Amino acid sequence: MVAIDVLLEFIAASPSPYHAVQTAAGRLAEAGFREVRLTDAWEHPGACYVRAGGALVAWADHGGGAVERPFRIVGAHTDSPNLRVKPHPDRSRAGFRQVAVEVYGGALLNSWLDRDLGLSGRVSVAADGGPGGTVERLVLVDEPIARVPQLAIHLDRDANKGLRLDPQEHLWPVWGLDDGTGFVDLLAERLGVAPGAIRSWDLMFHDLTAPTLLGADRSLVAAPRLDNQLSCWAGLEALVAVGRSSAPPPSVPVLCLFDHEEVGSASTTGAAGPLLEHVLERIVLARGGTRADLLRALPASVCLSADGAHATHPNHPERHEPNHRVAIDGGPVVKVNGNQRYATDAATAAVAVEACERAGVPHQRFVTRNDLPCGSTIGPLTATRLGIPTVDVGVAQLSMHSARELCGAEDPVRFVGALGAFLAG
Repeated sequence: MVAIDVLLEFIAASPSPYHAVQTAAGRLAEAGFREVRLTDAWEHPGACYVRAGGALVAWADHGGGAVERPFRIVGAHTDSPNLRVKPHPDRSRAGFRQVAVEVYGGALLNSWLDRDLGLSGRVSVAADGGPGGTVERLVLVDEPIARVPQLAIHLDRDANKGLRLDPQEHLWPVWGLDDGTGFVDLLAERLGVAPGAIRSWDLMFHDLTAPTLLGADRSLVAAPRLDNQLSCWAGLEALVAVGRSSAPPPSVPVLCLFDHEEVGSASTTGAAGPLLEHVLERIVLARGGTRADLLRALPASVCLSADGAHATHPNHPERHEPNHRVAIDGGPVVKVNGNQRYATDAATAAVAVEACERAGVPHQRFVTRNDLPCGSTIGPLTATRLGIPTVDVGVAQLSMHSARELCGAEDPVRFVGALGAFLAG
């Protein structure tokens, strides 16, 4: 059985979507999966994975069966709400050096105050320091280089009555006293290049507090990015386990880790883009099939959209639907919304419940209150784009979209088992 410590290691190594893909690719390579490229010709691929920025698709197709063999897909996303560095990052105010940031996704802004922040992401650098093209470099500054200081209570006596933060004015991190040094100088020093070699970046700040087990009985997991790296990790471990099975499953097991879910998924590497569709078609073509065979396979396939679920909050139970209590460590949560914010229907919910039963883990059901809006996932987008029956399932957590979130220590491992049973079905 996979240990919960492996999840903590995965999250710690993955402060950005690009690092999450790098971590997942390393795990897949270790398990015998082979990397292929979107720009290469594919023969029958076997157990493979492909990377595209902050997204990754992996599958284990060992041959056999009809060319229109259906797919079992676990979909998740690598991105989380955070603070991202703007193209012109430098500002000097009141004697401090500050970094201009853009709020990415639906972040709980107050959770980013007074935290020691590191920096991560990717940078495009001139190849060989010259004008002949660029190369991509991952950046990880895993040490305290910035902080968003909160205003003292003496200067805002009403702060505890309802803190109001202006995302344009109140979230600029400080990273030192103003001595004329610019952000690009810092970046160039860390990369070992001249400042003029840096062309552009996708950079973000991350909380430096390490993922950990919490509580006197160590029954809880406190970590950044549980939404949704927990699901990425669980899907990854499930695919590796199914890929190693001596008995190939009746469907082709697939893991798709999308980027940009927190901002609507409309990108080349998001769930609204063509990445998964293109990979599935190329798997069918590599098996000797045609697009018509793909179109036969899709409606016979099933996608499980794996994303975080809201546990019933002990301090705010009135915010949850009565008679639908969702417990921490109560098992994977099947999420339902009649307005199609989740893609679950009766048939796909049954598939998820059966997978939990085969794995020997409990399951729960979530529905939101009628007077509260419901979040969404990649599930409806995947179902709409590909016509694949889809179910939304996740692990219950508190503090969703905070810089630091909370879940149970048993459910992540249970989720691995449930996803493995789903992929093997």
